[in-house]
Amino acid sequence: MALFSDVCRSVRTLLGQCQRSTAAAAWTRCQSSRKSSQTAPEPEPAISNNEAINKTFVNRNPRNLEEMALAVKDRGWATVWPSKQYYQRLVFRRTQHHITAEVYSSDSIDPVLSCSTKEWALKRELGSTRSVAACRAVGEVLAQRCREAGITRIVYREVPWKFRSESNQTFWTAMKEGDVMLSEQRQKFI
Repeated sequence: MALFSDVCRSVRTLLGQCQRSTAAAAWTRCQSSRKSSQTAPEPEPAISNNEAINKTFVNRNPRNLEEMALAVKDRGWATVWPSKQYYQRLVFRRTQHHITAEVYSSDSIDPVLSCSTKEWALKRELGSTRSVAACRAVGEVLAQRCREAGITRIVYREVPWKFRSESNQTFWTAMKEGDVMLSEQRQKFI
């Protein structure tokens, strides 16, 4: 038994020496390769024709200056009602039979967007085309159309005694809940 334990001890010692010698050899190889290796030279930056900057810049988004409140607004006359100082204006009308809401641009007499209870898709869902529920439906549909068209701010001015009515208040609330702000930023003068 003692002989067996001596042999095991000798084998362990021999294996330890072999492992130490291979580790030392690997260490010296690593050190020698470090000395001989050099950093790679940095490549020269290549200039491509695709990255050249054009001298003339054309803004393809005509509403960009409106969003930044830098576009020029027509001030109009001081005595004119409603004021002409807007980018987009919201007009809400109630007639004897229908409700209509339209968005006008400052430079156009034709509406940019409109929604009315005259439209068959809206008319068939409503019980009455003139009720407060119809005002809410017109506000919700117009707010959705405004968002789809990229219009997020509109000027909405109404005569105070008309604005106090329940139908106008309901329409106004539906537009606000549809994430359309019913006021514009103050114009910035640079």
